[in-house]
Amino acid sequence: MWHTGQPIPTNIITGFLGTGKTTAILELLKRRPAGERWSVFVNEYGMVSIDDVLMESKSQDVQIQELAGGCFCCTTSAMMDTVLMQFIRRTKPDRLLIEPSGAGHPARVIDALRGERFRQALDLRATICLVDPKDYENPRVTNSEGFHDQIQMSDVVAINWTDKRERSQIDRCKTWIEQFDPPKLLIAETQHGYLNPEWLDLAGTVVRPPLFPHAHSVAHDHDESHTAATVSLQPPTSEDLVVLKSPIEPGRPMRLENEGGGQRACGWIFSPSECFDREQLFDYLAALNPVQRVKGIFHCDDDWWMINRSGSTITVRESAYRRDSRVEIITNEATPIWTDVEKVMLQFRS
Repeated sequence: MWHTGQPIPTNIITGFLGTGKTTAILELLKRRPAGERWSVFVNEYGMVSIDDVLMESKSQDVQIQELAGGCFCCTTSAMMDTVLMQFIRRTKPDRLLIEPSGAGHPARVIDALRGERFRQALDLRATICLVDPKDYENPRVTNSEGFHDQIQMSDVVAINWTDKRERSQIDRCKTWIEQFDPPKLLIAETQHGYLNPEWLDLAGTVVRPPLFPHAHSVAHDHDESHTAATVSLQPPTSEDLVVLKSPIEPGRPMRLENEGGGQRACGWIFSPSECFDREQLFDYLAALNPVQRVKGIFHCDDDWWMINRSGSTITVRESAYRRDSRVEIITNEATPIWTDVEKVMLQFRS
């Protein structure tokens, strides 16, 4: 619509790590009106691009851009405006969906979209937050200012995973969400990340001030390192933030680490020629602890496969991706032993 002079309907799909944001966006893409072009702008906390690969929905009518390497609210804030504007101009969508990092604070994104640069281009509509009821009673999550403001600044809250949680737990979580002020336009219960497309355009959105207005302006410490390949970290002009300057050698994967806000992430990109024993590798990644998220695609001895793990919930399926094997792991462990994890994964090459 922007190419015809009308602001683009835009929605932020937010939520803490593992609440099902990517699945929810995939479901929305399946239900978009025939003939409409939708674009999805994804913020990945880790340095290795994964989410746009997992979506696997790129077509003439669906375009996906991922900005990896930290949260919109801190590390990648300087890049976000420029990269998003370039993405909008290139794809000219009829609707734009924005998925911030689960570790991030939504205020920076909302402020930017309502600011002077995007005010004429975008029509910011309902912000939707997905919530896992079990997070409500997890001190690691509830102590996060970002978690509270993801809910506070949302117009619609979708309580996901209701098929996996106890009824009493869902009810307690819902009662807590009902106490937020201003009240939500809608508090819904859902499963498998399903969002009703009608929620995107619910009328009555208001300016919702954050409970922790300075949380998103606090600079996080990020440690970036790599092995086995020379990389260039720069504002992305193609699909990946990481630009390889030399081929990745078998047995020497590129490794990229970053940390901030009490979380640590490490991603690996392996040589395209390497093949893995799927059963051994996925069993290892499924049991690895303490881990919050594991997302990866691997060339295995019986085809290419995707693994997506949130806590103890694991999804495995075949993948159409064929470029290389890659994985991103997020933990809140103080001293993660990434070198040991890398050594074990390499042992499962077939």
